[in-house]
Amino acid sequence: MLGSLWSAASGMKAQQVNIDVTSNNLANVNTPGFKKARAEFQDLMYRTASEAGAPVNNGTRTPIGSQIGMGVRSVGVARSFAQGDFLQTENPYDMTIEGEGFFQVQLGDGTVAYTRDGGFKVDSNGTLVTSEGFIVQPNISVPQGARQVTVTPEGVVTAMIGDQAQNLGQIQLVRFVNPAGLTAQGRNLFKPTEASGDPQTFAPGEAGSGTRVMQGALENSNVKVVEEMVNLIVAQRAYEANSKSISTADEMLGQANNLKR
Repeated sequence: MLGSLWSAASGMKAQQVNIDVTSNNLANVNTPGFKKARAEFQDLMYRTASEAGAPVNNGTRTPIGSQIGMGVRSVGVARSFAQGDFLQTENPYDMTIEGEGFFQVQLGDGTVAYTRDGGFKVDSNGTLVTSEGFIVQPNISVPQGARQVTVTPEGVVTAMIGDQAQNLGQIQLVRFVNPAGLTAQGRNLFKPTEASGDPQTFAPGEAGSGTRVMQGALENSNVKVVEEMVNLIVAQRAYEANSKSISTADEMLGQANNLKR
């Protein structure tokens, strides 16, 4: 059996993964805080007919070897945490992280997850929550009758209660040594893994952090539609080329079978 059949088949499978990842990027182009992903590939084993530098005659050695690859495989899906564009909403509870870091939220089971989606709301108790009702950490409560809620770039939340300005709390952010190691949970949430490292809490604007919070704005996804469309075209052409390889190998096998006639 021709090895090209299996090599081309592995190429088609790899391009299917590529198209799946690219399609998911496009599907989330308007998801706040979404971070685009990119499929990564690795070549498979090689069938070696001769080694480069192998001795031949009279002390000479072959300048090049003879190796034939056996295809490709998908080895991972890397996520880009590059900053997305900002969308002004004028909603006082919408917040954007300008720089590195994540908001931390408490899930229903008591565990903590992390998100770049700052589209927060206030629930019936006045608590700052996500669209799914997960409580922003540290807990910030907006008293009834509060007005002119303000979030400074340093994350300090204040509101006017009557004629007095009252401090409601401090937005804190979390960073990871390797954010690419976070695992996506859906619902715009991430959780740490052994690869991401432990969460490190800091306040926006803290010396050396280079990060601030912007009130009344949301961070769009960092997906570039034109770039993803080009990726789709390239993946489609690569898939098509691999299918041509299979057709060519099949025709060659057919010709070999017809030699007896």
